[in-house]
Amino acid sequence: MRDSIVTSATAGQAPALAGYPSRLFVEVTTKCNLRCGMCVRQNNGGAIREGSMTSGTFEALAPAFRHLDALVLNGIGESLLHPQLEAFIRRAKARMPEGAWVGFQTNGMLLNGSRAASLVDAGLDRICLSLDSVSCESFRSIRRGGEMSGVESAFSALGQARERRSDFRIGIEFVLMRDNIRQLPAALRWAGRRGASFALVTQLLPYDKGMVSGAAYDTNTAGAIAVFEYWKEKAGREGVDVRRYFDVFMKFTKTPEEQKIIGFVELMKNDAASRGIALHLERLLLRDEGWFEEMEEVLEEARQTAREEGVELTLPETAPRNSRRCDFVETGGAFVSWDGDVHPCYFLWHGYQCYVGGLEKQVKPWVFGNLSDEDIIGIWNSPSYRAFRETVLRYHFPFCFDCNFALCDYVQGGDFEQDCHIQSVPCGACLWCTGLFRCLQ
Repeated sequence: MRDSIVTSATAGQAPALAGYPSRLFVEVTTKCNLRCGMCVRQNNGGAIREGSMTSGTFEALAPAFRHLDALVLNGIGESLLHPQLEAFIRRAKARMPEGAWVGFQTNGMLLNGSRAASLVDAGLDRICLSLDSVSCESFRSIRRGGEMSGVESAFSALGQARERRSDFRIGIEFVLMRDNIRQLPAALRWAGRRGASFALVTQLLPYDKGMVSGAAYDTNTAGAIAVFEYWKEKAGREGVDVRRYFDVFMKFTKTPEEQKIIGFVELMKNDAASRGIALHLERLLLRDEGWFEEMEEVLEEARQTAREEGVELTLPETAPRNSRRCDFVETGGAFVSWDGDVHPCYFLWHGYQCYVGGLEKQVKPWVFGNLSDEDIIGIWNSPSYRAFRETVLRYHFPFCFDCNFALCDYVQGGDFEQDCHIQSVPCGACLWCTGLFRCLQ
C-alpha cells in the first residue's frame, strides 16, 4: 500500500530546506552498451569507475521514499543493464506517496516487448529515449554502437506496454549540436507519431576540446547580447557600425566617424556596467549572428511541430541567462552514485573535464557522505550538506561565465577551496543554472 505522506511541496516548505530530499537521482550503473561521442564516459580520461548499485545500497535510500516527488534511476550508465532495475522500481513505488513518479533515460537498444511490459508492471511511470537524429547514418555517428532501428523497436515495445497502464509516459531527449539542430523538428514529428508525449532538448556540454565547436549555444550571456544589440542598432541609425571597433580603437589618430564608433562602444560598456553585466567585446563583435538567427528559426519550427503532434516540448536557452537558478537544489534533489556516494547535483556528481565558453574546467565530485556509513536522511541533514544548500540558495557566488577574468585559478582547477567572493561552494563556473541544459527531473 502506498504511503499517504505529504511531500515538502504540498506542505508549503522550501524543498531544499526540508528534513529530507524530495527528488532522488540514483545512478544504478555506470556500465553502458554504446560509445556516444558527447558522453563524459568517452572523454574523462578513465576517471569514472564502472560498477552497479547493490541491493543493500539501494535499501539505504528507503527512508526518503515516503517523502519523494520523483525518483530518477539513471546517471552516466545505461539503466537497462542493471538486472535488478524492476525490483528497485517496485520497492520504491510501494513506499512513495500517491502522485510521485519513477522514471529514467535510456538509449533504448535493450528494450523489447517483455522488458517494456516488466518495467510498466513494476511501476515505472515515465521513460525518456535518446533521439538526436532520425537519419540512420547520423544516428550511428552520434550514438556509436546504436541503430535507429533499435529506437524504432523500443517505441513499438513501449507503445504495447502502455496498453497495460494508460498513464505511462514516453518521451525523448535530444542533444542539440550544430551538426544535428536542423533535424530537431523531424525528430519531434517522428517521435510524436510513435507515442512520445514529451521531449527534452538540451544543449551540448563539451567534455572534449574537439567538441567545443559543436556546441550550438551562444558564448555571450543573454544580458550582454541585449545590451550589445541595443547599442548596435542605436549606432546604426546614425550610420555608425560598432562592429568596426577593433579596426579603429588602437589608432593614434581617428577620423570623426571612428571617434563615433569609440564613443558608442564606451556608452555600451557604461550601460552594461550600470546593470552589472560584463561584456566580452571580442565575443560580441565576432558573434555569428546568421547562425543564431537560423537556430531561432529551427526552434520556432520545433515549437510548431510539437504543437501539431501534441508533444510537450522543453527547450533550452540559446544563451546563458544572467539570473541563475539551480533547479537541483531548489527542488530538493540529491544525487547518488552506484557506490553509495551522495552528491548535490549533476555538475558535481563525477570527476571530469569540460569546456566552459571554450575554456577548460576541471571538476571533482563533491561528496557529503556514503550510504554504507549512514542512510540518505542522515547525510541530507548533515551540517555540511545543509550549509551547502543554504549557500547555493543565496546565489552570492560569482558568475564565472560573465567575467572578463574567467576562468581564473580560483575555479579552473579541480582542487577548489574558495572562489573570488570567498564562498565555499564550487558553483561559479556551473552552467546548469543558466538554462542551457535539460534533463529528466
